[in-house]
Amino acid sequence: MSQLKVVTNEELAKHNKPGDLWLAVNGDVYDVSKFAPLHPGGAKVLEHLGGHDVTTEFFELHRKSVLDKDRYRKLVVGRLAGAGERKVSYGVSDIPFAEIPGLQGQHSPFYNDSHKNLLAAVRAFVEVELMPIAADADMNGTYPDAELKKKQCTSGVMLSRMGRGPWLEHAKEMGLTFPGGVTFEEYDYFHEMIAHQEISRIGLPGFIDSLGTGYLISCPAVFNFASDEIKRTVGRELLAGDKWSALSLSEPFAGSDVAGMRATAIPSADGEHFVVNGVKKWITEGMYADYFVTAARTGDAGAKGISMMLVNREHGLETKQLKTTYSVAAGTALVIYDDAKVPKSNLFGKLGDGFKMIMYNFNHERWMIANNLIGQVRAALTDAFLWARQRKIFGKQLIDQPVIRAKLAASAAALESVQAFNEAITYDMSKSSPLGTRLAGPIAMLKLQTTRMAWDVVDNTVQILGGRGITRTGMGAKVEGLKNFAKYAAVYGGSEEIMADLAIKQALSKFPTEAKL
Repeated sequence: MSQLKVVTNEELAKHNKPGDLWLAVNGDVYDVSKFAPLHPGGAKVLEHLGGHDVTTEFFELHRKSVLDKDRYRKLVVGRLAGAGERKVSYGVSDIPFAEIPGLQGQHSPFYNDSHKNLLAAVRAFVEVELMPIAADADMNGTYPDAELKKKQCTSGVMLSRMGRGPWLEHAKEMGLTFPGGVTFEEYDYFHEMIAHQEISRIGLPGFIDSLGTGYLISCPAVFNFASDEIKRTVGRELLAGDKWSALSLSEPFAGSDVAGMRATAIPSADGEHFVVNGVKKWITEGMYADYFVTAARTGDAGAKGISMMLVNREHGLETKQLKTTYSVAAGTALVIYDDAKVPKSNLFGKLGDGFKMIMYNFNHERWMIANNLIGQVRAALTDAFLWARQRKIFGKQLIDQPVIRAKLAASAAALESVQAFNEAITYDMSKSSPLGTRLAGPIAMLKLQTTRMAWDVVDNTVQILGGRGITRTGMGAKVEGLKNFAKYAAVYGGSEEIMADLAIKQALSKFPTEAKL
């Protein structure tokens, strides 16, 4: 921006009529002469404001991110005198409760400079690569293209969201690195936490899920359970972003009751394949996945009859788009297996090991869902604070109303309580390898508490944003997005009721038999 011409207030004021219309917003001067007839509110709205600094009026109606879209950056003709250089920062914000407390001044044993460096790098990726396309992709239901998938992987963003595991050695050999210069040795679950929350702060849950939610709960399973050959071939294709994967578990007949699934995998006549038949439902990113980490029944009824295998998108596998509450950008699919032939070499582990693999995979998936939700909650709360400061009603800012401050306080207290719980569990995860049975109950309780907290924050932030909080686009988009995702997170990866039951059952398994009241 330093090369832009300086525009004085006097010069700005001259451009105030149809066909010659300039406006200043946040220090930048825009020539909207040709854009005015295309303005959603009509040309007259801009003509009445022509020749003026309209920063206040703009932010009453639009998000700041709108100005970062290429089609509007091209309209900039100068910088208003006295505005100084346009500053871009991807570091930690000073807005109250806009950041993880341990990164915003709170003394914490969990974070160091490497965590701040990763935050800044992932935030820059979000702002430069994702935010300019996010709203349109979410609204239009556009699937991520091959370039975007590849870019997420080569930038290290996807790697930063996968946690620690056997895939890291492969990634290192492939020359992949973490954002912000974080080394493989110092990378931990707190880096991953930050990456998930940063992506989720986009605030558009359909678009967010399109950025790898299905991939991130399936690709690690390939490296944890598949053969060495599949890790070297398919696994590396996934790490490079050349191929994409989805986790195919839930069925119309079996959601939280995983052991009740009906899809079957029967040995073929030649003895070299499994023939898979059945239907899977609500498979995130299923519409554009190349590989499906699939659970199917290879034995008797119950958990011991389930196996896991990798199914390629080839003859015998069909996907159909499901239209759920949020954007179809996430590619949520009905997956139909119709005599799909799967080489026996694609089996994970041994026959009947599938249920154990599913349960192992769930620990990390549920922790990830909780952090995706926490990131969206923080984004919504940040927007509520910003709106309460800039919105004027009855001659005062919203923030001057005690009832608004009470809603903000209740939301912030709920969010930071869950974040503290999250950090305690994340630290436990960092000291536990693998993420075994002992962590299943605490992680389930974290997911339960996070979804319950989100409903309280949704209730408060929608009321603060008013009509904007129930409008899919514009100022309240992140609040409206949270309103949708809170219920998603309460269902997928294990419903709230299952999470509560699992946590207590696991606690009771260690209950001392001699204990009495």
